[in-house]
Amino acid sequence: MALREDGARSVMAAYTETDGVPASADPGLLTGLLREEWGFTGTVVADYFGIGFLQTLHQVAADEAEAAEPALAAGIDVELPTLKCYGTPLVTAVREGRVPQWLVDRAARRVLTQKCELGLLDEDWPAEPEGTADLDSAHNRALARQQTVGVVLLDHSDGLLPLGPDTRIAVVGPRAADALAMLGCYSFPSHVLTHHPEPPPGIEIPTLLESLRAELPDAKVTFAEGCGVDGPGTGGFAEAVGRAAEADVCVAVLGDRAGLFGRGTSGEGCDVADLRLPGVQTELLDTLVATGVPVVLVLLTGRPYALGRWRGRLGAVVQAFFPGEEGGPAVAGVLSGRVNPSGRLPVRVPRLPGGQPWTYLQPPLGLAADVSSLDPTPLYPFGHGRSYTTFAWEDLEDTDGPEAEIATDGSYDLSLTVRNTGDRAGAEVVQLYLHDPVASVPRPDVRLIGYRRLELAPGASRRLTFRFHADLSSFTDRTGARVVEPGALELRVAASSTDVRHRARLRLTGPLRVVGAERRLHCEVLEEAR
Repeated sequence: MALREDGARSVMAAYTETDGVPASADPGLLTGLLREEWGFTGTVVADYFGIGFLQTLHQVAADEAEAAEPALAAGIDVELPTLKCYGTPLVTAVREGRVPQWLVDRAARRVLTQKCELGLLDEDWPAEPEGTADLDSAHNRALARQQTVGVVLLDHSDGLLPLGPDTRIAVVGPRAADALAMLGCYSFPSHVLTHHPEPPPGIEIPTLLESLRAELPDAKVTFAEGCGVDGPGTGGFAEAVGRAAEADVCVAVLGDRAGLFGRGTSGEGCDVADLRLPGVQTELLDTLVATGVPVVLVLLTGRPYALGRWRGRLGAVVQAFFPGEEGGPAVAGVLSGRVNPSGRLPVRVPRLPGGQPWTYLQPPLGLAADVSSLDPTPLYPFGHGRSYTTFAWEDLEDTDGPEAEIATDGSYDLSLTVRNTGDRAGAEVVQLYLHDPVASVPRPDVRLIGYRRLELAPGASRRLTFRFHADLSSFTDRTGARVVEPGALELRVAASSTDVRHRARLRLTGPLRVVGAERRLHCEVLEEAR
């Protein structure tokens, strides 16, 4: 390492000194674990304005310097995005003796050490990069297009999807012709370029309307916006109805505009009181359904919206959560059938606008029961997703068989065969959930502990074996220890958190085990051809 002689070597030498640092200096719980338990040697940075929030939001500091001291003491080396606390206020506080200098020295030493390790202080390190960087290469776009596996087909009527190559299609909705409909709030075009509309985005982002026309060149595709994302205007409804009436199918493209702190309908700081579609999109969808033309609902959103209002009234429902720069071709490929969808929901889709949009990991008290008049059962559960082909799950053991006993440090194998019984290739996602009927603290009713995605040609099959280890049942008990408790368990092989195909009853025997960082975190899945 060729450090510059004009200061870097002497600076490093100065900050290598440990004199003056108290032996009992506490680096903070989290950073202490990082550095002492896990051997982390880099720098720890604050999230945006996190240090300043100690003063402005948490109100545990009277000024910027008073916020800087506990952050430094906890092991936060760098303030982001600006030096509001670690700048002039900290310098002044150190000079006045209000903040120990060794706290600053420790942080500076870590930052300089990492810069040296990265070569940033090397004599031959280029100040400017050579050539130009391609931030949108063909390889990167190919990776982006692979997210088609994340497009979820929530529902569809037989025969409506895939769309035929010469179908008359009315594309309606405020998200159909807007490229930003594909991007989340922290993407560069949404986060920065919305404040600077003059320069071009510098990246090609096909809209769904453009993508559908390219996907089905022989189809007659018309378009009407219908309404804005969140405005009150309904003046475009008449044109939307007219386009739908002329078509064989209406593709309603609804959803969110990503933004920050109230500038969007979804994104950081863009919270909502309930899960109705933004603006008058609910009324637009009602109007389109009333035409009698089959409606395919495509949702480009940042959150799940309540869809129970249209249960049984839509021809199909496709969900894509801000699918990215290649989201248009991805969704169009699902609509055309070029892509057989295999996405599964990472969240639940509620029936009602106030329908408890919490995680599927609720304890039994969070399920539908007599303790509440509100039924929180989702319209589409965690893990749900449909396909254009069918699968059979075979060779499962008898559900009513006896309990299998394993030790609290033992393992259990659960096997099945998955066969593609349809006429086209597709992917099935086999999921393994754990149910703990009695524990010393309340546990989730079910918890996903393993899965395997299988791509199968028509008629092909694969044999799966889930190798469950007792560590996967561990949890934090009332003493704060992570333990494996003896007692009954149930493994559920399922197509979603509620679509259970098989149950295997287990009993863990032997002593309670305390487990640590060495515990098994993943369920091994073995796969073989059949």
